[in-house]
Amino acid sequence: MRAVVVTGSSTGIGHGTVKMLLERGFRVYGSVRKQADADRLTGEFGANYTPLLFDVTDEAAIVRAAAEVRAAQKGETLAGLVNNAGVAVAGPLLHLPIEEFRRQIEINLTGQLRVTQAFAPLLGADRSLAGKPGRIVMISSVGGRNGSPFLGPYNASKFGLEGLSESLRRELILYGIDVIIIGPGAIATPIWDKADEVDVAPYANTEYAGPLDAVKTYMLGLGRKGLKPEAVGALVADVLTRAHPKVRYAIVPSFLENLMMGLLPKRRLDRIMASRLGLLPKR
Repeated sequence: MRAVVVTGSSTGIGHGTVKMLLERGFRVYGSVRKQADADRLTGEFGANYTPLLFDVTDEAAIVRAAAEVRAAQKGETLAGLVNNAGVAVAGPLLHLPIEEFRRQIEINLTGQLRVTQAFAPLLGADRSLAGKPGRIVMISSVGGRNGSPFLGPYNASKFGLEGLSESLRRELILYGIDVIIIGPGAIATPIWDKADEVDVAPYANTEYAGPLDAVKTYMLGLGRKGLKPEAVGALVADVLTRAHPKVRYAIVPSFLENLMMGLLPKRRLDRIMASRLGLLPKR
């Protein structure tokens, strides 16, 4: 049975990906940070789902999880690794605490490399294992190609992930391990619901207070109109099984919006965003 590791499997895209992979006949090892989530998902998904307890910032826990998967695989390679776990840190860059920026990069970028290093041997970098080399799917974002006001930390992590993935793909040709990026637009996941929990109080006395409220409202609306996580999961399953996958896939709820972001000149987009959010210069 083909086996895949999916990080951040408790909710959102990770949960939807696990669901679709199981429906396609894969065995799935899914990372969670809490034992309660491990128990819940084991009951929900059944025998072909195995929870792995680790946070992507905890190197020792990741190494233990990789050893657990190695033992379970009994000398066979993994078919895939889906690097999905992540968070979104929001705030105006001029006032953002540096420790919050570090946390964003540590989870969304450094954490992905930690996981990749730990599981790459099981994907075929260890030539002693039997089976075809696996594939790595990096869950990026439309925010990995286009930056938005007040999402600078998140955009930086996803822009970085895109570059890291490209370098990694070219390095792993040596082992026959492919690296594919998926860049979703708005998906109906808890990451958008958390927009309402963003604490804007530290910025109340700055000129960004009003625009921040506008962004929160916009993000909540995006989440409600977003694609279901299973749509991304179905694409992940397809990417892991397609004979000749592309290097990057975009999946967005609005084709027109994606086209506009890709074709309009950057300066024009700057003005449109600034106008909508109240960021135009005050006279």
